[in-house]
Amino acid sequence: MYKWFAVKRVLKGIFTYVIIIFIMSVLFNTVNEQTMRSSIEEQVRAETMRLKNMQPSALQHFQEQRRQELIRLYRLDRPLMERILFRTWNTITFNFGKSTIIKSSRGDREVLTIVGEAIPRSLILFTAAMAIEIVVGIILGLKKAQKPGSSLDKSTSLITMIVYGMPTFWLAMILIMFFVYQLKIFPSGGMHTVPPPQGIMYYIDFLWHMTLPLLTLLLIGFWGIAFVVRNIVLSILQEDYIMAARARGIPENKVLFGHTLRTAAPPLITMSVLSLLASIGGAIIFEGIFSWPGLGNLYWIAVQQNDIPVLMGDLAITVGLYQVGLILLDLTYGFMDPRIKVGGKA
Repeated sequence: MYKWFAVKRVLKGIFTYVIIIFIMSVLFNTVNEQTMRSSIEEQVRAETMRLKNMQPSALQHFQEQRRQELIRLYRLDRPLMERILFRTWNTITFNFGKSTIIKSSRGDREVLTIVGEAIPRSLILFTAAMAIEIVVGIILGLKKAQKPGSSLDKSTSLITMIVYGMPTFWLAMILIMFFVYQLKIFPSGGMHTVPPPQGIMYYIDFLWHMTLPLLTLLLIGFWGIAFVVRNIVLSILQEDYIMAARARGIPENKVLFGHTLRTAAPPLITMSVLSLLASIGGAIIFEGIFSWPGLGNLYWIAVQQNDIPVLMGDLAITVGLYQVGLILLDLTYGFMDPRIKVGGKA
């Protein structure tokens, strides 16, 4: 039964991904075709510049012929729906083509190369921050639920209400003003010093640049996770089997991190995985403040420069990674809970 559940869930995820890419292709179709036609005109003009000894009539004929060849090559002469489906297929198969303006660090204009450079930069910052936030948030949430109404619970709940409504970009600018311009401990942005150092100092320099944005994300992130964990665990601690475990003299930490955490695992896993998936795409404003060259910053640059191929590539890969994470989460649940894979009810 689990095999068929897994197959159906994977097919559903693929179908959802195709529908999302199709909608994106429809939304960006007009701008994309305008960009392609402009690129065709630029290419025709560049080829014409190299033909100096040709008669004006022959030159005009060459321009028109070359223009029509490129239009047929990019399928701009086909019906609207066929053009949209063609671009949807190219996007699904990761055939994004070349960017119109943006280049990779090595000067390459392949969209897949450009996006591929940005993915690890976002992952290493946001996913690392989210992993630390989850661990600290779960530990703090368990401690809060252990003694509800205590000074720890009240003080951290107050801090959560203050911090959770605080904009990340505002805190980032405050920390930059304090640590960069007052104490002069950290750099204001970027991933490396220019020019970057060599050897082991290259990685130390990278960690030095990463510390301030990581600290900003941590100061904002784990409070909300701790508050959610506290509310989930609080009801579990009132269950009879928890009371019985305490009555048998089992150490409190074993009750808390063994019995209670195991029962609370499914919602906590869901929250953790969804938070990690949300961190994959980076953050447009946050990366812009720290000049962090991740997916969010790449997305913003692509929007500013109207680079539709890069924009589509960025969105397609981000959505694809998110869909893969959701599929793995559902497959894990189906493996753990037989009611899910057979379509049963509680």
